[in-house]
Amino acid sequence: MAPPRDTGRFASSCASADGAGATAGLGVAAAAEENEEGDGLPFVQMSSDILRAQLRLLQDGAPAAAASSSSLAPTLPVPKNGGGNEDRLSRETAAYPAAMNALYAACLAGNVTEQLWNFTWPAAMATLHPSLLPVAVLGFFTKLVVFAAGPLVGDLMSSLPRIPAYRSLTVIQTAAHLVSASMIAYAFAVPRAPTPAASASALLLRPWFAVLVASTAVDRLACVSLGVIAERDFVVQLGGEGRPIALARANATLSRVDLLCEMAGASIFAALLSRNDPLTCIKLSCAISLCALPLLVFLGGAMNRLADGVFDDHSAPGSLECGSEHGSERKASAFAAAAEAWATVRHGWSEYVRQPVLPASLAYVLVCFNVALAPGALMTTFLIHHGVSPSVLGAFGGSSAVMGILATFLTPRLVKELGILRAGDVGLIAQSALLGAAVLVFFTGAVSRRGALFAFLGLIVASRLGHVAYSVVGLQVVQTGNPVGKAKLIGATEIAVASLAELAMMAVAVVARDAAHFGCLAALSAASVAAAVCLFCAWLARPTDHLRRLFPCSYGRGAQF
Repeated sequence: MAPPRDTGRFASSCASADGAGATAGLGVAAAAEENEEGDGLPFVQMSSDILRAQLRLLQDGAPAAAASSSSLAPTLPVPKNGGGNEDRLSRETAAYPAAMNALYAACLAGNVTEQLWNFTWPAAMATLHPSLLPVAVLGFFTKLVVFAAGPLVGDLMSSLPRIPAYRSLTVIQTAAHLVSASMIAYAFAVPRAPTPAASASALLLRPWFAVLVASTAVDRLACVSLGVIAERDFVVQLGGEGRPIALARANATLSRVDLLCEMAGASIFAALLSRNDPLTCIKLSCAISLCALPLLVFLGGAMNRLADGVFDDHSAPGSLECGSEHGSERKASAFAAAAEAWATVRHGWSEYVRQPVLPASLAYVLVCFNVALAPGALMTTFLIHHGVSPSVLGAFGGSSAVMGILATFLTPRLVKELGILRAGDVGLIAQSALLGAAVLVFFTGAVSRRGALFAFLGLIVASRLGHVAYSVVGLQVVQTGNPVGKAKLIGATEIAVASLAELAMMAVAVVARDAAHFGCLAALSAASVAAAVCLFCAWLARPTDHLRRLFPCSYGRGAQF
C-alpha cells in the first residue's frame, strides 16, 4: 500500500512518495516488439541483454547461492536465445499469469485504502488546528523514521519468508490506521486552547499526539516495506526474470493501478467530505481498511498457490550477499544487534553511492523536495485553510492522477522517439517549467480569487505529466544500471534518501508553521526541481563509456543533448 511516492517512488511510495510505482517506461519494449517485429529496437535488445548478463553473473559469481539458484531455476524458466515465434511468445507471457492478476488485485485493494487515508487524515488535522504545524510535524517524524530504518527494512525483507511477512505487514498497517484514527477522534473530543498560539504548543505536547506520531510512522514504514516486497520482489518472481517483455508489462500495469487508486481515493474522499465532517470521514476510512484486510490476507496466499509455491523459498540474492558480508551468526546481545544494524545501514549507503547511475537517482531525490506543489498533506491542508470545497479537492487529486496515467501511455512513445535518457530530460524540464509558472501565479495573483486559484492548481496538475514521466524513466535507468542481486538493498536505501529530502522540507514547514508562509515552501519546491534538471543535464552532457554501453540508444547516432 503505497503513499506519493511519491514514495516514493523510484521505489513505492510512497509512494509517496512519493510515492509510486514500477517502470512503465519499459512498456515501450513490449509495444515496439509487437509493432516492429522485423526491425527490433536496440532499446529492447539492450534491456534483455543486460538482464541475461546479470543472471549469468549472479549464477557464476555467487557460489554460496548455488543451491538457491538451482532451486529457483526450474520454477522460473529462462527462455532460450532465439528469434522464433515460440521464444518471443514465452518472453511476452508472465511465468504465472493468474498469480500476477492476484498481485494486481492486492495492489488495487491495498492502495485504494492507503490513498483514501492519505487524504482524510490531513483534512481532519487541518480542522483541528488552523496552521500547517501539526501536519508538518507528523510528516517530519514519519520521514525521519523511514530515513533511519530504510536500509534495515530492505535487509529484513530479504531475510523473512515472503507471504508471512506480507500478511503481517498488512495487519500492522491496518492496526496503525486504527490507532491513528482513535487518537484523532480523541482530539476532537477534548477541549482545545482558545488561541491558535496556545493551541499549537498544547497540541504538540499532548500524549495523544505523541501516540499519533508513532502510529503514523509505523504506518509509513509498513507501507514502504509492502512497496519493496511488491515492486522489487513479487512482480519479478511472477513475471519471470528471463522474460523482460512480460516484466515490462507487469511494471506498467502496477504503475497504472497505483495511479488509478490515487484517483479513486481522491474521488471517494471528495464524496465523503461533501456529505460528512472530517471525523466521520476518518471513521469511514478505517472501516474500509478493515474490510480490505481479509481480502489482502487471502490474496497473499492466493498468489503463492497460483504460482505453485514460488514464494516458499524466501532466499534472495540480496539476502545471500548481505549474509556473506555480515555473517550468518546472530548474537543475542543488544550491542551485537545494534552493531549489525549499523553495518547493514552502512552497507546499504555504500552500495547506493557506488551505483553507476547515481546522478539519475539523486535527480529524483531533488524532485522529492517538492512536497508543497504536489497532491499531498501540505497541499490538502493549505487548500482547506483557504476554504476550498471538497469537490475542488477531489477534482485536484483525481485530475493529478489522470495526468499520471496519461504520462504512462505517453512516456513509451517519448522513449521510442528520443531515447530513454533524453525522455527523462524532457520530463524534468517540463515539470520544472510548469512548477515555475505555478509559483509566478501564486506570487502575482491572489490565490483567494477563484480564477487565480484554478490557474495555480491547473499548472500543478499539468506538471504531473513531467513528474510521472521522469519517475518512469528514472526507475528504468536505475534498474538497468544496477545488478539484480542488489535491487532490494539499493531500492530501500533510495527510499531512505528520498525520505531525507522530504524530511528537510517538512522541517522547513515546521519552521514556517502558518499557512500564510506556504509561498516560501512553493518556491523552494520549484527550485529543487530546477536543480534536478541541472544535475541530470550535466550528467548526460559528460557520459562515460560505461553509460554509453548501458544506454546505446540515447548516445547513438543523432542523439544530442
